[in-house]
Amino acid sequence: MKIQNRINDPTDIDVDLIDKELKADKHVIVQFSDKTYTDRQLSILDGLCKKYDKDFGVRFYGHYQGSFDFKTLLKLPNVKCLYADCLLKADNIGVIGELDKLDKLSLGVFELKETEILNTDNLKNISELIITETRTKSLNLDYLKEYKKLRFLIIGEHRKNIDSVGNLSDLEFLSLNSIKNTPVDFVNRLKKLKTLRFILGGRENIQEIDDNQIENLELVRVRGFNDLSNISKFRKIKTLLVEDNIQLKTIHFDKELKELNDLKILNCKSLQALTGLDNLTSLEQLRIYKTAIDFDNFIKQKFPMSLVTFAFYTWKKKIDENIKATLNRLGYKER
Repeated sequence: MKIQNRINDPTDIDVDLIDKELKADKHVIVQFSDKTYTDRQLSILDGLCKKYDKDFGVRFYGHYQGSFDFKTLLKLPNVKCLYADCLLKADNIGVIGELDKLDKLSLGVFELKETEILNTDNLKNISELIITETRTKSLNLDYLKEYKKLRFLIIGEHRKNIDSVGNLSDLEFLSLNSIKNTPVDFVNRLKKLKTLRFILGGRENIQEIDDNQIENLELVRVRGFNDLSNISKFRKIKTLLVEDNIQLKTIHFDKELKELNDLKILNCKSLQALTGLDNLTSLEQLRIYKTAIDFDNFIKQKFPMSLVTFAFYTWKKKIDENIKATLNRLGYKER
């Protein structure tokens, strides 16, 4: 993902700065936390939206003193990248259907009432969609099956008809945030998926996922997660992050994963065993932080010749100093 530059509540729109940052290949977002924007500012922003692609975005968030009126967006008819999220309340949300240039949308209104909002024709042509948490659990995801151009999708907490995601044949990035105990076998139908993330929520495993083309897998703070025994199904995996999963006790790589080059195991306090690393024949970076793994036994196993960066932290200063010295003697770099 690109580096972001968020310009917050500007009194003036610095066109030259925005142009410079975009030319530096950054994702620039001009954002407003309240009704501080003027018609003149919105007119300038609309001109920039017309000039640039979805690397330039406009965001409306907060507005905690009242309700954000989506009619404001009628003054941005050329917006391609819109963030209307972290909003408590909003009015006239249906106006979003009039933004026919829209290509990327982040939608998050906590008191959302329009549970069928995804059944909006122009939204079915976007390539990136983020849907964040709402009070209602009735947001209908069934319409996602018609989003044939979608490449990037983040879903926060919503589960109603989530199986429709499996129809997104060109989807490359999927993040399931705060999704609790929901079947995810639909992932097996996503043949072009390259990145899969599970963040928060709850599930014991991802055993439903069979052979796939996923290159990047992240499992972060998933309540109850205790089993990663099907990791060999991820034959194309290049990066693996396992973080804050306190019930996971063992990870074993039982088959060769030829492309995995970056492995991070962070703050998995019950993890006692990480084995089979010699099956990771392209591993270049290994980081282990706050686990129950005994370093003296761990270091005795065979490591791949490709390993260059190797960091192991217990967060106990004296022990970590000794571990670092040992790894240095073995020729590994910390960074």
